[in-house]
Amino acid sequence: MVINNWIKINSDKIEAGTGLLPALPPDALTPELLYTALQCNYPKFFKMDSLCKWAFVTTECMFYKNDLYTGIDKNKIGITLTTSHGCLDVDKRYLAGISIPSPALFVYTLPNIMLGETCIRHGFKGEQASMVTPQFDPDELFFTVSSILSSGMDATLCGWVDVAGENHDLCLFWVSKKGPGIPFTVEALGAIYQGK
Repeated sequence: MVINNWIKINSDKIEAGTGLLPALPPDALTPELLYTALQCNYPKFFKMDSLCKWAFVTTECMFYKNDLYTGIDKNKIGITLTTSHGCLDVDKRYLAGISIPSPALFVYTLPNIMLGETCIRHGFKGEQASMVTPQFDPDELFFTVSSILSSGMDATLCGWVDVAGENHDLCLFWVSKKGPGIPFTVEALGAIYQGK
């Protein structure tokens, strides 16, 4: 198993395993500005909560000018995302407006919605897992992804998507059973996340 590509976005920079990113203005670290820079055309984006928007644009950066899943049966592409804060921001807004609850807001009170939005966008139909952990946990991610790839999946989009207010910390990986890349290990996941 190999990490074919990765993308890391935090409050002050973007790093990509392939180095393929669009020309980004210096203030592009909002999901809306990244969406524009990537020239996305997905109107549903503007209805998403912040967690989903960040998961969406980080995934779009991962696939920017990369044919990572070309030729792979989309029924055999899994997705595993972990988070710490989940959809806490939306939960607070939903609770504040509970006297007149909004179905449009309610749908985003579950952290696994970011998986659904990503699967709809790219047509992935394989195994899915959404986990809430206190912090990025390379051991847990390695175990889960290894299990998914051992159960008949050919590739998995996986990683960490954590958003709280204006703070965001994202690190996604594309892991498959073949191709060029970095060997898929706990150490590799940790080193990429920590920027080593």
